[in-house]
Amino acid sequence: MESSNMNNKVSKLDLLREAVESVYVGERRTTDLLLCALLARGHVLIEDLPGVGKTTLVSALAKSTALTFARIQFTPDVLPSDITGFSIFDPKTGELTYSRGAVLNNIVLADEINRASPKTQSALLEVMQENQVTVDGRSYCAPDPFMVLATQNPIEFAGTYPLPEAQLDRFLLCLTLGYPSLEDEKNILTRFERDRSYASLSPIYDAGDIVSLQETADDIIVSDEVREYVVSITRQTRRDSDIMLAASPRASLALLRAAKAKALLSGREYVIPDDVKELAEPVLAHRLTLSSEARLNNLTPKEILRRVLRSVAVPGAK
Repeated sequence: MESSNMNNKVSKLDLLREAVESVYVGERRTTDLLLCALLARGHVLIEDLPGVGKTTLVSALAKSTALTFARIQFTPDVLPSDITGFSIFDPKTGELTYSRGAVLNNIVLADEINRASPKTQSALLEVMQENQVTVDGRSYCAPDPFMVLATQNPIEFAGTYPLPEAQLDRFLLCLTLGYPSLEDEKNILTRFERDRSYASLSPIYDAGDIVSLQETADDIIVSDEVREYVVSITRQTRRDSDIMLAASPRASLALLRAAKAKALLSGREYVIPDDVKELAEPVLAHRLTLSSEARLNNLTPKEILRRVLRSVAVPGAK
């Protein structure tokens, strides 16, 4: 890859980051992780309290790109057909006509995803993995690029259904936003006291640009040592007695893809171990299921994953 071409792509990514941050006020790392998921063709689960900017972050990304966008407000009465679409009998032709579901858009916001029934949640499994939905025996492809960004409140349990492990494993990253810093919150009051609209945002990229960036991320160089580092981390989770359900080979692939996206976002043509180490927590923590003893000891997946990372040798470290 030519250096000038790389610099051009990074410059455009900087513009996209700035556009998102013109509406979302928070840590730069959060925006970068969201862009990593976009470059890596991944989906994102955002867990946090109401009012900290989950929906704002997703909407800012959608409006900064010339991509189709749909918001699905998950409630107990949402049906799988509301997501995937359904077939309608046309009496004139005597045939079934497909009515597109909301999920067949470039960027889909699954708001409060844990409020829907498990049957409705499972309607997302196929499209998140295979970029297609199947209705009445026929498959319909999602547009390219395709990204699901789901939100949920981690402390509200009444009327909610926990996401099963198979669903969690489809999300490339899990993010928590946290409360803003003092300066960020003052900035929010100053900028959005009267208006929080997205009218000032104009698209930075179209679908073709995004696909081109994703293909560039695919071509990022990964050394054998870095690949071994990725595998060593995921295999170590399978040896930890506090982990009942460890990271799968899908998790290894997710970590590698995210690290390649991080390298591109940093303006590099190759992955370094720090890319892997930085992304291990958001990529792997939500995929781990702890043992009963670990939960009784109030351990968290993030704490155990940090212990795992300390136990794995970093390539090139002295």
